[in-house]
Amino acid sequence: MPGTIVDMHVHTVRGAADSSLTPDQLIEEAERIGLGGVNISEHDRVWESRQIEEFRERSGLFVSRGMEVSTDLGHMIVIGLETYVPGIRRATELRRVVDEAGGFMIVAHPFRHFFDPIHFRRDGRPPFEMTPEEAAGRMAVFQLVDEMEVANGGCTPRENQFALRVARALGKRGIGASDCHSTQGVGYYTTVFEEELRGPSTSLRTGQAHMLRLLHERRFRAHEGLNVGQLRPYVEQPLPAG
Repeated sequence: MPGTIVDMHVHTVRGAADSSLTPDQLIEEAERIGLGGVNISEHDRVWESRQIEEFRERSGLFVSRGMEVSTDLGHMIVIGLETYVPGIRRATELRRVVDEAGGFMIVAHPFRHFFDPIHFRRDGRPPFEMTPEEAAGRMAVFQLVDEMEVANGGCTPRENQFALRVARALGKRGIGASDCHSTQGVGYYTTVFEEELRGPSTSLRTGQAHMLRLLHERRFRAHEGLNVGQLRPYVEQPLPAG
């Protein structure tokens, strides 16, 4: 039996202008599909302590206070920071700050739009043609992060499957996360931890430390299908075209 099933990338109206998901809707949807925890990851901000404690009490969920940080090497999901810190738009500085806090750093949707020829042509660059092994060795971001999203609800199957192959080449486990902005996306992809994470019966700091320990120990696995009642590990499949 799994420990706690967590959606590791969630946006709400409290911190994302492009999200229509309210905290109450998140609670209702999590209960409906059997989601055990959420990593709140608003854009370049964290929820205030009062907000997150109130949400933990009402939801009964394991709640992690994360953040999606926009950097020069892409978007990063970070866990362990209690506030936004000036300078962390540079990925190397974000890495230093996260290490200082004992946190964890995940590159979000690393290949989003990479197989859309217009994406690179717009910037005057040639199309992306690396193999997963070449991307693992040549893209600097993967040497900087602890983990990478391999199953993101806002990405195409090809983008996710390519990311999974890169993760395998790097020896990484891979994170599953919905990147939801509405009720429709909650739990589309998830990360299942090997132990039951502690909910509102314990402090936020204690629960967060437990998650961080399991992340650093690589005791988790990306999953899919929770939202349709068919939870299963996210595994390699034939690489889709397009």
